[in-house]
Amino acid sequence: MAETTELRVYNSMTQQKEIFKPVVDGKVSMYVCGVTAYDLSHLGHARAAVCFDVLYRYLQHLGYEVTYVRNFTDVDDKIIRRANELGENPLTLSSHFCQEYLDDMTDLQCLTPTHQPRVSDHLDQIKDMITQIINNDCAYTIDGDVYFAVDKSPNYGRLSGRKLEDNRAGERVAVDSRKRNPADFALWKAAKPDEPSWDSPWGPGRPGWHIECSAMSAHYLTFKFDIHGGGIDLIFPHHENEIAQSCAACQESNVSYWMHNGHVTNNNEKMSKSLGNFFTIRQITDLYHPLALRYFLLGTHYRSPVNYSIAQLEIASEAVFYIYQTLRDCEDTLSPFQEVNGQNVCITPAAKDCISKLQTDFQTKMSDDLSTPHILNASLQEALRFINSGLNMLKKKQQKQQQLSAVQSLTELEKEVKGVLSVLGLLSTLAYSEVMNQYVKFLQPNFSWMNFIFNYGLFHWTGFAAAER
Repeated sequence: MAETTELRVYNSMTQQKEIFKPVVDGKVSMYVCGVTAYDLSHLGHARAAVCFDVLYRYLQHLGYEVTYVRNFTDVDDKIIRRANELGENPLTLSSHFCQEYLDDMTDLQCLTPTHQPRVSDHLDQIKDMITQIINNDCAYTIDGDVYFAVDKSPNYGRLSGRKLEDNRAGERVAVDSRKRNPADFALWKAAKPDEPSWDSPWGPGRPGWHIECSAMSAHYLTFKFDIHGGGIDLIFPHHENEIAQSCAACQESNVSYWMHNGHVTNNNEKMSKSLGNFFTIRQITDLYHPLALRYFLLGTHYRSPVNYSIAQLEIASEAVFYIYQTLRDCEDTLSPFQEVNGQNVCITPAAKDCISKLQTDFQTKMSDDLSTPHILNASLQEALRFINSGLNMLKKKQQKQQQLSAVQSLTELEKEVKGVLSVLGLLSTLAYSEVMNQYVKFLQPNFSWMNFIFNYGLFHWTGFAAAER
C-alpha cells in the first residue's frame, strides 16, 4: 500500500470529499449498478462503466485488493415489453444484450469486474431479503404483491435530500391506489399473463427493480461495504430505496461512500433512451477508435456532465493518435539501443524532473477524487512533448555518454507514461503499430491533419525549442 497517498473521494451522502478508509484494511468492496439489458448500451452506460473502471484500476494501483461487483438487470418491465414486441423470450433477449454490453466493455478496455451477477440467478437471495423485511414489519402484501412501507424508514430521503411528503412512487411503475403511501415501492410483483415468474411465499411473481441490488450487494459484499456507485440519476429513487430496504433487512447495513457519475448530455439535455436523443456505444465506435471514446469520457471530471460533441470526439481521436504515434516513434528509435539496458547510465536532470512531475501530478490529482482531465491535459502532454523533443535530439550527433543518457532518459519516461496510461485504461494490449494500423480506418473520414499539426506539431516544436534552451 502506498502510505504517502491519501485518496479522497466525493461522498454523495455527505456531499463532500472524504479521506477514503476501507472497512477492512488493504481491501476494498465496491458495488456498481449495471445496465438493464434490453437494447444496445448508450454513451451514458459507457460513461458509468469507464468512470468506475478507472476507480477500480486506481484502487488496485494503490495496492488494494478490490472486490468489484457490477450487476445485470435481466428481469424488468422494459425487457418484457421489448421481448413481447419482438416475439422473443425475455430472458433470451436480455442474455443477448448482456453479451453485447460485455463486448462493448472489451472494446472500451474496461476490466472485468470480480462478479457480474444477474437477477435471474439470485432469486433465492432476493426472496430471502424480502422475507426478512416483512418479518421486521417494514413491508406488506397485497394480492401477491409485496410493498416496502417507506413510513417505516425514519431516515428515508437522506441520500437524495428529499422529504418524504415530496417523494413519488418508483419511476418504473404506475401509482397503485392499493398502497398505503404513494411512495411505497414494490419488492415483489405478482405474476401477470405472458410474463416470466417464479414461485415465492407470496405467490408466483418476479422481483421489483430496487430489491435486486440490495440482495446481490449483500450476497457478495455483506451488508457493510465500502463503495456503491452508479449514475447520478440513480440517487432517487433507486439508491434511496436500496438504503431503506437494506437497513430494514439488517439494521447494521451501511455503505461508507456513495459515488455518482454525471450525465452524458446531447445539446445539454440528458442523453437517455426514454428521450430518444441517445447514441449507442456501437454507433460511436463504428466511427471512432474505442480508445478515443474512452479518452473523450475521461476528458471531463466524472462528477460533471459531459456534452456529446463530434468536435470533442475528434479532438480525443487526435489526442490518442498522438499518444500512440509518440510511443511507436519512441519504440522504433530506441530499439537499436537495447544494449543500454542494464548499464549504469544516469538519466538527464531534465528527464528526472519530467518523470518526477508526472509521478507527483498523477498521484496528487488522481487521489483528489480522480481528476483525470488534469492528467490528460497537463502532465501527460508535457511528458509526451518531452519524449518527442528527446527523440529529435537523438537524431543529432552526440558524444557516446550523452547519447546513452538520452536513451536511458527516454526509456524511463516511456515506462512512466505507459504506467499512467495503464491506470487510465488507455494502454492497449496490442502493439503500438497495431493500434496505429487500426486507426487508419478511423482517421480517413474524421481526421483533420491541419488540426493535428496545429495542436500537436506546434507542441512538438515548442517542446523541442524549450529543450534546446
